[in-house]
Amino acid sequence: MAQTQTQTTAPTAPVFELIEVEQVFPVPRPGRPFMSRDTVGLRALDGVRLRIAQGASLALVGESGSGKSTLLRVLLGLDAPSGGRALYRGKPIREARAFGTGFARDVAMVYQDARGSLDPRMTVGALVAEPLRHFGIVPKGEEAARVAQLLDRVGLPADAATRYPSGLSGGQIRRVAIARALASEPSVLVADEAVSGLDVSTQAQLLTLLRGLQRDMGLTLVFITHDLGVASYLCEEIAIMYLGRIVETGPTDAVLSHPAHPYAAALRAAAPRFFEPIPEPLPGEIPSPLDLPKGCRFSSRCTAAQEDCRLRDPQLGQHGAGRAVACLHPLTETGAQASEIR
Repeated sequence: MAQTQTQTTAPTAPVFELIEVEQVFPVPRPGRPFMSRDTVGLRALDGVRLRIAQGASLALVGESGSGKSTLLRVLLGLDAPSGGRALYRGKPIREARAFGTGFARDVAMVYQDARGSLDPRMTVGALVAEPLRHFGIVPKGEEAARVAQLLDRVGLPADAATRYPSGLSGGQIRRVAIARALASEPSVLVADEAVSGLDVSTQAQLLTLLRGLQRDMGLTLVFITHDLGVASYLCEEIAIMYLGRIVETGPTDAVLSHPAHPYAAALRAAAPRFFEPIPEPLPGEIPSPLDLPKGCRFSSRCTAAQEDCRLRDPQLGQHGAGRAVACLHPLTETGAQASEIR
């Protein structure tokens, strides 16, 4: 009697995986000349752990100075981390970027300064056609038709191809940047504050466009923002950063409805709401990475900090299904600290 062998499928590697990633920049000690060799390490990233699966939509949220831009440069392979491992589909990101594995074509970027990222001397058609030509996506004779398709996909008329960036509005420029990013037929789209500085109606149109593209094309979307409303609308998952660390991750709706980390709760409370008084800003100033408080780095701003919070440094750990939090006393769904109701 023949024996049937059961085949096991190896789990698919995440698109991005960060394992205890650190990024330390040497800066002169306070009071020393800028060119002094007497330096101290500024920890822009400190033990970051993050997994982004194929087809996920993740919002990376945090105040200015939280480390979002530094993390973005590591994800794109622009900077090598000082410590830890930064992987793209199981391989080191810098290696994937350097040795022609398709990283440059597969991972597309929409920059915060979309206008500044486009050559003002080139027409929109030439800007969108450039990736087509660089990666050999279509024969030269088919470039114009493909450019027209891409412009239509992002909601621009075909005659926009003959115009220059200087003659376009802010919203139109963002659409051109998205069309150019899509030209390489990527599987990953990374966007840095891609709707900031625009009026509310234009933001809504672009967010609807991005959400539709992510769904229809099966894109993995990484969206860097400081706006919780944008994160809630666009992304199914969220990662909240504070002082170089991710302090809470999980499904966006769950995290924003019932935040477990006091910093996430403070961000939500500080977000403006329609027909309600303007909320108080997040109390205190974000500490300098050169002078971190002892214990939990949020303890100096946390109104619910306890004695051990100023002594022990919490690490990111599981908090219910699909969630993780770096807090010694995570909040419950009622907003109280778990240690207070035990």
